[in-house]
Amino acid sequence: MATIYKTLTSNDVASTRTLLHEAIPITGTIISGTYRDGGASVALGNENNIKNYSHAMFQSVYDYPYLSSSANHIFDLTVGYATSSAHNNTSDTSFHDKKVNTYNQMAQVLMGYDHTGSLRLFDKDGDLTGGGKIKEALFVNFSRLLVKDEIKKGSFSMQFGTASSFSIPFGTTGVEAEYLKVGDTSGSSKYKVNSPAGEYGILYQQSPHTPADPYGLIFYQAGIVVLNLSGTNLTGSKTNNGLADRHNTRALMDTAGSDTMDLLTGSFSQEANANAWRNRVANISFNNTVELNSTVYFCRANHNEFNYSANPTYITGSKIRVKNVSTDSPVSYVTTVGLYSADNELLAVAKLSEPLKKDPSNEITLRVRLDY
Repeated sequence: MATIYKTLTSNDVASTRTLLHEAIPITGTIISGTYRDGGASVALGNENNIKNYSHAMFQSVYDYPYLSSSANHIFDLTVGYATSSAHNNTSDTSFHDKKVNTYNQMAQVLMGYDHTGSLRLFDKDGDLTGGGKIKEALFVNFSRLLVKDEIKKGSFSMQFGTASSFSIPFGTTGVEAEYLKVGDTSGSSKYKVNSPAGEYGILYQQSPHTPADPYGLIFYQAGIVVLNLSGTNLTGSKTNNGLADRHNTRALMDTAGSDTMDLLTGSFSQEANANAWRNRVANISFNNTVELNSTVYFCRANHNEFNYSANPTYITGSKIRVKNVSTDSPVSYVTTVGLYSADNELLAVAKLSEPLKKDPSNEITLRVRLDY
C-alpha cells in the first residue's frame, strides 16, 4: 500500500538561529573624490554621487551617480547641536533652528527621555548619570542596505585625515600621524543597553595613540554613528568646532584650513558641514549582521513506508513497472518532499538533486530547512 502523507511530530522539527556577517569597506575616494567630474576644481557637494536637497538639512552619499538606476545609497550626513551648546546662538538665524531640531530629533529617537520628561542629551560614556555630554554632533545614518539587521559589535572603524591643510587633508608624508582612527574596540563586550533604539557602543581613538576621551557613539541596530564635534580637548569654543587633529589645535570641520571658520554655528548649513567632513574621511569599515532563522523538518521514511508510488505511471496494466516478477520487493524513487498544513494544503516543496531509491531494506531521513 502506498504511503502518501506522514504527520510530523515535535521530535521531527528543530529551530536554529544563525548570525551571518558581511564586510563593508567604504573608501574615502567614493565619499569625496571618485565622482568629482573635473577633479579637484569641482566644489565639494557637486559630485555626481552626492545628493543635496533644497532644505539643506542633510546630504545623501551614494556609491555611484545617484541618478543612475545602479546607484546604491550608502549613508546620510547631518549636523546638530543642543540648546545648551556654546554654539547655540539665536542670532544665527539661517540654520540655527534646523540644527537644534536635528539634534533634538536624533536625541529623542536614540536617547529618549528621563524620568522628568526631559530630553536626554547624548552621553559620552553612556552611563546617563552625569559626566560629559555630546552637545555638538555629526550624525552618520548608514543605509539599511549596508547595515542589514545591525552593525556587528567591535567591527567598526573610521579613519580621518588630520593634516593642517584642508586641500591636502591626509598630509604629504604618509605617516600615521597624519591620520586619526576611531572605532568601537570594546563594543563586543562593553556595549550599552539603555537606549530606546537598542544597543550602542562608545567610539575611542585607536591610533596613533589612545586617549581616554570618547569620540562618539555607535548605535548598532539603528545603524547610526554620532561623532562628537567638540574635539579631544572638548573646549566647546567656537574656534575649535570639530574633531581636533593630532595637536588638538585645528578643527576638522573647516572649509579652507581656517581655524576661525565656525561651521557649527547657524550661519552655515548642514550641507556645508557634511562637505567639510567628507573631505577628511580616509575610509570607513564595519561588518553587518543578518539574523537567519531556520526551521528544520526531519522527514523520515521507515523501512515499511513510501515503498510504493501513487504516480499513475508507476503501474502499467496490472503490473508495477519496477518489478520484474511478483515476488520482487516493491521499489520507489523519492524525488520531492511536500510540507502540508493540518488541512492538507501544500505550503512548501523541496526537490532532491537526484532520485533516491527506497525499498523495504532501507530507511531515509531527508532534512528540509526553511530560512526566513
